[in-house]
Amino acid sequence: MVTQTKVHLHTLVLVLFVVHLSQPVCVDIPSETNAVVGKPMKLTCIYCLKRDELKSKTWVNWYYKPYEENDIPPEKTHIYKFDIDSPVDLDGPYKGRLRWDGTQDLQDLSISIINVTFNDSGVFECNVIREFVFDSFNPSVSIIKEIKLTVKAEALGDSAAIYSEIMMYLLLVFLTCWLLVEMVYCYRKISKSDEQAQDTATNYLAIPSEQKDSPDAPVTK
Repeated sequence: MVTQTKVHLHTLVLVLFVVHLSQPVCVDIPSETNAVVGKPMKLTCIYCLKRDELKSKTWVNWYYKPYEENDIPPEKTHIYKFDIDSPVDLDGPYKGRLRWDGTQDLQDLSISIINVTFNDSGVFECNVIREFVFDSFNPSVSIIKEIKLTVKAEALGDSAAIYSEIMMYLLLVFLTCWLLVEMVYCYRKISKSDEQAQDTATNYLAIPSEQKDSPDAPVTK
């Protein structure tokens, strides 16, 4: 009976551990800023929630404004919104070109441009408003995230990834050379020790057997 109880307790602990690991983890990562003409592009906007903030109402508004030219302030256009429980595709230049790409728990509030054009270069603004539901009061918090998008004709290699790959190869070459040096050093050290042991044995064998067996001559006055 005691054994079965221990087994059940261990099983319960394992199940709780697995459930804890299976819970989604929110990581606030920046959005990509380089897009390619004709390709889809995700505009990442993440607003992580704490455990005590899970009960909340969320409003998301996306805006677009072109880059400033000739010191003329650009006009900001409301292009997309998420109203509490459903995304809304607004009328305007981005009508039919955007897709909601967020998560069900509304921690990821991203959208995607279905087909990027050169006219999409500019600043996209993600404006998030949360109203938290507590027993005594309902506070609200707002954040604004900007994504400065640059559209290019062709995809360029990621310089950071290329640099990391070069450093990895250099490190691999350095470690290989260091290992070879250590192997040569150890080999020479072992060879030298073997030579010394062999010389000692040779010198011992060269001593006459009478001197080996006879004790030291007594000292006479």
